[in-house]
Amino acid sequence: MGTVSALGGVLVGTALGLFAGYFRKGVDWSVTLVADVLLSFPALVLLLAITSIFSPSVPTLLVGLALTSTPTFIRLARANTMAWSSREFVRAARNMGASDSRILLREILPNVVPTIAAYLPLVIAALIVAEGSLSFLGLGVPPPTPSWGGMINAGATEMRTSPYLVFVPATVLFLTVFALNQAGEHLRLRFDRTLHD
Repeated sequence: MGTVSALGGVLVGTALGLFAGYFRKGVDWSVTLVADVLLSFPALVLLLAITSIFSPSVPTLLVGLALTSTPTFIRLARANTMAWSSREFVRAARNMGASDSRILLREILPNVVPTIAAYLPLVIAALIVAEGSLSFLGLGVPPPTPSWGGMINAGATEMRTSPYLVFVPATVLFLTVFALNQAGEHLRLRFDRTLHD
């Protein structure tokens, strides 16, 4: 759930951020407005609203989680696009008559991708926690599909007699999120070109 929804958010957010950072003016204003509106809602409240309006299901959760991750990718891609579009090689490509789509895809996007890729594991970790929270509240993945949050919720009633029903899924959830955060930090230090320029 976390990976698929994060990939959806990264595709939409990166595309919108590239357009906003490269074309600026009206496009930038519109995309930034959409991102700011989405960011103004707390993620968990927005997810609770989506799952209460629509019945909790895997597609509904995927769309909701992707929607909450899109604004961060929009901002990240937009900021990086603005930085890279003012570089000499982009100006040289523009002066040689390269089209906007060629400049975006061949010159700017390869330089934006490492930063986005380094941030992706952190977003996946946050989305896993968000989905687990919804499942714990009973608004996540419906049974019998397993979910760590649902397992913790189901085991809470047996906490006194069988504490492992809570501690095992909670530990696995913690270790997964911790590992993704460490992977994201490692990728950021290794591939984020802004740290080396």
